[in-house]
Amino acid sequence: MPTFTALDFQILLPQIVLVSWACALLLVSVFARRAGPGLMPLLSALGLLVTGIFVAFQFNLEAEGFGGMLVADGFSAFLSLLVIFGGLLTIVLSYNYLQRMDWAKPEYYVLMLFSISGMMLMGAAGDLIVVFLALELLSIPLYVLAAFAYPDKRSEEAGLKYFLLGAFASGFLLYGVALVYAATGSTSFTQIVAALATAQPLYLATGAGLILVGLGFKVAAVPFHMWTPDVYQGSPTSVTAFMALGAKAAGFAALVRILLVVFPSVSAQLTPVLAGLTVATLVVGNLLAIAQSNVKRMLAYSSISHAGFLLMAVSAYGSDAARFDLVASVLFYLLAFALASFGSWAVVMALEHKEGRGLEFADYAGLGRKAPGLAAAMVVFMLSFTGVPPTLGFAGKFYLFRTVLEAGQVGLALVGVLTSLVSAYYYLRLIVVMYMQKGTPKVHDDRSLAWTAGLTAAATVVLFLFAQPLFGWAAQALLKIF
Repeated sequence: MPTFTALDFQILLPQIVLVSWACALLLVSVFARRAGPGLMPLLSALGLLVTGIFVAFQFNLEAEGFGGMLVADGFSAFLSLLVIFGGLLTIVLSYNYLQRMDWAKPEYYVLMLFSISGMMLMGAAGDLIVVFLALELLSIPLYVLAAFAYPDKRSEEAGLKYFLLGAFASGFLLYGVALVYAATGSTSFTQIVAALATAQPLYLATGAGLILVGLGFKVAAVPFHMWTPDVYQGSPTSVTAFMALGAKAAGFAALVRILLVVFPSVSAQLTPVLAGLTVATLVVGNLLAIAQSNVKRMLAYSSISHAGFLLMAVSAYGSDAARFDLVASVLFYLLAFALASFGSWAVVMALEHKEGRGLEFADYAGLGRKAPGLAAAMVVFMLSFTGVPPTLGFAGKFYLFRTVLEAGQVGLALVGVLTSLVSAYYYLRLIVVMYMQKGTPKVHDDRSLAWTAGLTAAATVVLFLFAQPLFGWAAQALLKIF
């Protein structure tokens, strides 16, 4: 019988706290309607803050737990803090929005907490079985949240599409895990590495490729992106904002750790595949975004293109010169993306009305005169997505391109530069509509959305001045992986 130590439970403590808190909130939700609509978001935010404190205490911890199935290091702590931050912003965005759209139900916050626990577990996984369990734990609540706007047909369609395609992708992941087990006799990261010298190379490379397919769906990489526009458009916008960061961060957390720790020996086979996925994701995401007239769909394709930029750095994982900067640049880019993403979705929610009104480009005409603060914030977010200084998005792309060039992949960097120029068209198009076209947009007087947009816009600009210390913090955390 296995024996567990105090260290094992110390490593798992943040997830235990969050899952226990979510289970307790299930009981509280029975009485939440009597206590008022503000009780559940308040308790959910408190649970995330408490969990964040436990994660912060683990930032300098470097250990394995439960026989190597879980890993505690700076990498997992950074990812956990990032998704907790995303959860807190989602709660702020959701409260008034759900009330206004008549979608407020206490179960919403419980599902979000369970999904965040899965995202945290994904970043701490030290075994392929844990990767699969974490993927399902984060995904199943998201399937329900995508369909949360019942009886809206578009939301039901979004939830069903997300579920069916997600289950299909999970099958690929499981097949990949099975082949890796056949090649090495284990699903543990450390034991797989120890068995690489005698592993069957065909099984190992094929298994790694199938795992890449499963995680490629989660990060919305082309050609596994087909769910993204419809799910982003049909889901409640607060859910879209949450999954835009959370699912992407968790997927890249698993992808980075698996590639760097488990599969460095097959980098020669996987690097061309990753490069092909990167080019396809960058080109398809940016070109299809140009054709969109719906802002949510445009931001969905924008999210696909940002997955391409992250994959651009990940594809350099076979280079020893780029390994450390690779993961630091990925995490830094995720932080920059989180601020611009949540801020832009806050502006979208401020203009959104029932039955989908307020989501077309034309609905933003005149926003610069009607709500100059929101329009100015949206300009900052669009410039950050494009990679224009002085925004954090520019620093994020700078570090990504530096990593790719260190790996000697000049062609991939050139594709990234060209697609960044393409992205400027549809981002600047929205700015032109806001300031240069006449209109009378209907903007909700929601202070939580206005403050979120304003503060994230300010952070996007101010943190650009401290980009180097932020990148150094990420790099120090990542040194513990290797």
